[in-house]
Amino acid sequence: MNQQPDMNAIVGSHDLLLVTLDTLRYDVAVELAAEGRIPNLARHLPGGVWERRHAPGSFTYASHQAIFAGFLPTPAAPGPHPRLFAARFAGSESTAGGTFVHETPDLVSALAGEGYRTVCIGGVGFFDKQPPLGAVLPGLFQESHWEPAFGVASPTSFASQVARAEEVVAGLPHGRRLFLFVNVSALHQPNWFHLPGATREAGDSRATHAAALEYVDRHIGRLFAAMSSRRPCFAIVCSDHGTAYGEDGHTGHRIGHEVVWTVPYAQFVLAGPEREVQA
Repeated sequence: MNQQPDMNAIVGSHDLLLVTLDTLRYDVAVELAAEGRIPNLARHLPGGVWERRHAPGSFTYASHQAIFAGFLPTPAAPGPHPRLFAARFAGSESTAGGTFVHETPDLVSALAGEGYRTVCIGGVGFFDKQPPLGAVLPGLFQESHWEPAFGVASPTSFASQVARAEEVVAGLPHGRRLFLFVNVSALHQPNWFHLPGATREAGDSRATHAAALEYVDRHIGRLFAAMSSRRPCFAIVCSDHGTAYGEDGHTGHRIGHEVVWTVPYAQFVLAGPEREVQA
């Protein structure tokens, strides 16, 4: 389990990065890390392993509403577990001395109040800003980005998202702190096109899901480099929920199944392009 950092010391001194690997299954993430198939992610995992946690929701919208309120995936062990961020409310059992406590109802507006530029680079449909529902989550941020190249149907979605993140960082005054949120769509269905030889007709599978994670790993180093290019960056990389590929007859998510509720999680400090300090 990650050691609880003092977020009151980190907020204001570090840039902040939150990456949700939308739909990523815990078992697939652990398997690929153990097999050396995601080296760019694995080198940043504390102890070289993903932490096993439980998602706060079984689908994207519910999970992200909770995450932006400070309810990150919960360690899969008896608690209570101190939270990194929490809105102030009486009787909270997960607010501790190192918790960054804010008066606003969500973390995004709280960080804006601390002088951060808050930026969302969306991925799946709940971030596309096209119907009103797709504008709710991006609307929390001062600046939000989405285009079809970032969406689930694009075979190059994450590379496009990283390129936009690099532009965001490059365009920000050096003294301005940044909270960047990236919702990675590549793992979400459809993902068959990430596995050579797979076909649209055969559809998605656990193997194509794994291939999508390998694709993400090939580009995530650029994101980490950009976010640590100006100052230390506190990073959280996790899944918002998993998904089923036929387990007990289930396909997809928004269901109460173990493969949906169990997610990978990691937090660490990027101290610069060449160094990293675990948090």
